[in-house]
Amino acid sequence: MKTKLTSRIVATTLVTALAGIGLTLPAAGAAGATDATDATDATDATDATGQAAKPAHDRLQAGVDAILKTGTVGVVAQSTGPRGSRYATAGVADKATGAAARSGDRFRMASASKTFVATVVLQLVGEGRLSLDDTVEHWLPGAVSGNGNDSSGITVRQLLQHTSGLFNYTADFPALTSVDAYQAGRYTTWTPEQLVGIAMRHAPDFEPGAKWSYSNTNYILAGMIIEKVTGQSWEQQVTKRVIRPLGLRDTSAPTTDSRIHGRHLHGYSDFEKTGPTIDTTAFNPSAGGAAGAMIGTTADLTRFYQALLGGKLLRPAQLAEMRTTVRAAEMDPVWPGARYGLGLMEIPLTCGGVYYSHGGDLPGYTTRDGVSPDGRRAVALNSTGDGASDLSTEKAQNDLIDGELCA
Repeated sequence: MKTKLTSRIVATTLVTALAGIGLTLPAAGAAGATDATDATDATDATDATGQAAKPAHDRLQAGVDAILKTGTVGVVAQSTGPRGSRYATAGVADKATGAAARSGDRFRMASASKTFVATVVLQLVGEGRLSLDDTVEHWLPGAVSGNGNDSSGITVRQLLQHTSGLFNYTADFPALTSVDAYQAGRYTTWTPEQLVGIAMRHAPDFEPGAKWSYSNTNYILAGMIIEKVTGQSWEQQVTKRVIRPLGLRDTSAPTTDSRIHGRHLHGYSDFEKTGPTIDTTAFNPSAGGAAGAMIGTTADLTRFYQALLGGKLLRPAQLAEMRTTVRAAEMDPVWPGARYGLGLMEIPLTCGGVYYSHGGDLPGYTTRDGVSPDGRRAVALNSTGDGASDLSTEKAQNDLIDGELCA
């Protein structure tokens, strides 16, 4: 089954069953705030078209305000380049208190977690502890079987690349389909084996390697392989190999804790108008596991992606593998010309060239990011609420990233 593509694209999401999330009104609150940490980055003479450009901080704030106007509740964004970082916010972090969204607020990054998981797998490849050409059956005997599923023909590379053909378990995950179902299931603890078991109720979508289609099942299995190889959970390995070495103090890979600790953005959704808009913040992350359980901030995401593309986390051979992409036509409605590597998207820029990225969506949260191929420039943002019922929220988010990277 393909990732659903209706009025709201969730090709990069944990919750592919939630396409078409409905419109919510912008919350009342702070109009927005921007910090320019480097005065030399405050103005630009011209933009990518040669026209007189807005000062850099005004441009970022305008992009954030445009996202808020599409129906989101709160927005936080960071743009980083050789001359420093700038931040912009709009809307509120908590509708109940009216507290304004702040640049350091934590959020559920959802499927942006996949790049962290792929990084750990590729580190293990670089250490000679497994191969991208190893089969899933080699590491997880019997985990993928039944209804035509056969792990002996699926490689680790195909898991990370979304070319395995395995059914996407979140497309048959009732807890994410309505307000009532979410309320009933939001605190349920899931094991990786149970999540894979959901996918095994379905025949594969295609033969391994035959095409590309996004499936969260792939990364649940990748997390299981990390544990089989190392003897530690994917959460422990991501923390040990990525979070701590980079000093990502506001990033975590939780197991079953449903809370977001510290100051954070609250998520809100009405699940395609299946009930009243609810606060979705509390959620047992085991439902997403290695496919989308992590929590972070725009600053930490920026540091991670810059370190990754800057060659600080992977050996050259493994970074080259990560950046070797295949066409991902499912994502064209939002990202025309998109390609997918190993836990990393490749998106064309309007000014020429490409940027790398991995977005993520959960009920009430949308994460978007982009980093230049050399890692020197990066943009990260999160918006809360359902956003627009058409593609205007996605367009505004993409316009912000493209505008910052092309400036």
